[in-house]
Amino acid sequence: MTVRRGSLIRAPHWVPMKAPKFLIAALVGLMALPLASGASPAPGAVNPNNDSSQAASKSANVDSNSALVQLSGAPLATYEKTRPPRGQKIDFNSNDVRNYRAQLNQLRNQFKQWLRANAPAARVTGEFDISLNAVSVELNGTSLDVIRTAPMVVNAQLQGLYYKTDDNDPDLNLINAIEAWAVVGGPADAGDGVKVAVIDSGIDQTHPCFDDTGYPQVQQLGDPRYTNNKVIAAKVFINRHGYTAEAVDSHGTHVAGTIGCNLDTPATVQGVEIPYDISGVAPRALLGNYNVFPGTVESARSEDIVNALEEAYEDGFDVANMSLGGGSHGIQDLLAVVVNNLDEANMVVAIAAGNSGPGHYTVESPGFAERALTAGASSVPHFVGAPVVIGSDTFGGAVGDFETVDADLTAVMEAVGAPGGLSTACTPITDDLTGKIAAVSRGGCTFSTKIRNAENAGAIAALVVNNVAGDPTAMASDGTPNQPTIPAYMLGLEARDEVIAADGTSVTIEANLDYFLTTNANIMAGFSGQGPTDVAWRIKPDVVAPGVNVLSSIPVSYCGGDPCFAFFQGTSMATPHLAGSAAVIRGYHPDWTAAQVRSAIVNTANRDVLKDFQTGTQIVTDVNIIGSGLEDLLAAVETEVVLDPVSISYGQIPAGSGKGRTAEVTLTNTGDATMTYDLAIEDATAGATFSVSSASVELDPGESASVAVSVEVDRGADRGDKQAWLTVSSGGTEIAHMALYVLVR
Repeated sequence: MTVRRGSLIRAPHWVPMKAPKFLIAALVGLMALPLASGASPAPGAVNPNNDSSQAASKSANVDSNSALVQLSGAPLATYEKTRPPRGQKIDFNSNDVRNYRAQLNQLRNQFKQWLRANAPAARVTGEFDISLNAVSVELNGTSLDVIRTAPMVVNAQLQGLYYKTDDNDPDLNLINAIEAWAVVGGPADAGDGVKVAVIDSGIDQTHPCFDDTGYPQVQQLGDPRYTNNKVIAAKVFINRHGYTAEAVDSHGTHVAGTIGCNLDTPATVQGVEIPYDISGVAPRALLGNYNVFPGTVESARSEDIVNALEEAYEDGFDVANMSLGGGSHGIQDLLAVVVNNLDEANMVVAIAAGNSGPGHYTVESPGFAERALTAGASSVPHFVGAPVVIGSDTFGGAVGDFETVDADLTAVMEAVGAPGGLSTACTPITDDLTGKIAAVSRGGCTFSTKIRNAENAGAIAALVVNNVAGDPTAMASDGTPNQPTIPAYMLGLEARDEVIAADGTSVTIEANLDYFLTTNANIMAGFSGQGPTDVAWRIKPDVVAPGVNVLSSIPVSYCGGDPCFAFFQGTSMATPHLAGSAAVIRGYHPDWTAAQVRSAIVNTANRDVLKDFQTGTQIVTDVNIIGSGLEDLLAAVETEVVLDPVSISYGQIPAGSGKGRTAEVTLTNTGDATMTYDLAIEDATAGATFSVSSASVELDPGESASVAVSVEVDRGADRGDKQAWLTVSSGGTEIAHMALYVLVR
């Protein structure tokens, strides 16, 4: 399977989604459906193909010459004699682990012997035993059907290709991170010493975000050219030679900054000084560069990612961030199995939901793994752009791949299509725009097409008005020959009415960029992947975090050797918020299991603040869009109860059957006092009746108890999605909640 970066989304060849050339992130478009296969831009980059489309993840694909082959026998993470005790990690020095590893190695050798006798063209390229008892195989013409006939083979799948998914800005106030730091002892203790592996395109350890001044000296792993006492590991994972762990692409450094940029690091974007100093969610976390997208490589295979995950686990890392996705739909691929097993072995794995939205069934692998901490994306209300003065108001114009003005430009603006509306300018413009600034609408065709049409009509600049709520985004060219040469900017949807009213009047585009702080917070990104999953109709994402216009670090090479920062967008940018939050929680509660850390983040989220991307005002309640809501790190570190699982999906129940299903939920008291938890069902969709077996549960500190949570579908129920919330309250105040979902068919 392949995975991409950006909100990196890679599939069995996992591929990173590229950041935009210019540093203002693109916001989502208004299409109700994702782009067709092959037409999607890099996640987090502007859309070069259709200006009205969502930033979407690349189409899922596979490497037809490589396979991931699961062998009989449990991996170390789940084998009875080697799996770690609750809340601990595998002891690689124990005799049981050493002996069992030797047995698994012997089994792999037997498989290699079988290959030589039965499939001599195929060769083993990698071996795994921590999260999956498996090998990777270069097929060289051998079919999977042949591989599956080997007596020790349990499963064999073509490797997916995965891609990065771009876009990032850690506005800590949206997730109450600064308040959470106060609870855990202050920013100096926020994730202090917790190790977070960044499975991505590398980390530029020379960036001020990762200056190791004041950090204790620790053992550094991998290539010492790319490590220090903050970025403590630098390794490369690719089945090709000639690559190093160096951060050439910007994606991994951006992700790493969101996780653990040093406290109060000054930032400048395109010459504009940001009016606050930035910090990572866990500013004292230690980071690991596990580079699966080295150099200009755009995709990583399953084995690259499994290799990186297993090595990070064995290197002692507590949390892994995978801002990538792609891969398969409709099957439980082996990379998802790896993620589940590592969670069982006490590593939290945060993964992007993918950039294939809007629409249900768009969450990607491995983000659909049951025990992944899967991130959806919402907006941060700021960006850097050019002031555009229209009448008495000034709007921010986002820049992208197109030209900008060298000096302030004042000219008459023609709102093409006014007064009846704004034209998308997807066909040649018949009006004479000579010497004018053209204003057109986003939608229907590429940015290059509409700006070129304006230029051909004589326009000296173009303003493209967004067609979805939120801040404007960077526009990308479509890469075709003869790109337009006039300056072009995007304005937010809020400027539309004033642009139409100002038709025929003078407007000014200023040359000097500025920082714009807006009110467009907590708008769901239209590109954010949605559930339910194709496997088990599971609720995904688990939780939402800031992922549009996220400000973070990029390699200093992008700014001529000076500290460099950029705004990106994508579920890739949301994921490191969750990884950083997991580091803060793990540092504060070192004895908690990975499942308990996940629950603290998921089950305390704010479910009443996320807004629809089309209107920017309507609250979204669909659990397959928002999961449990917008993460709240303060509530997570203070939680006094954790739930397992973090949500319940009952799968499909036939309409008219009147049937029901029951699932078990375990509550654990994580506080230091005996607690009575009141349980209730809220906001159930008509047509399904949800219930809980106990109205309250009393638990001593550390004690656990289970309750049954059931659903019955009414015989006359309409087909479609049915959902509800299980709420957990103490003293009349809700302290946790769980999303419940069933599909009636």
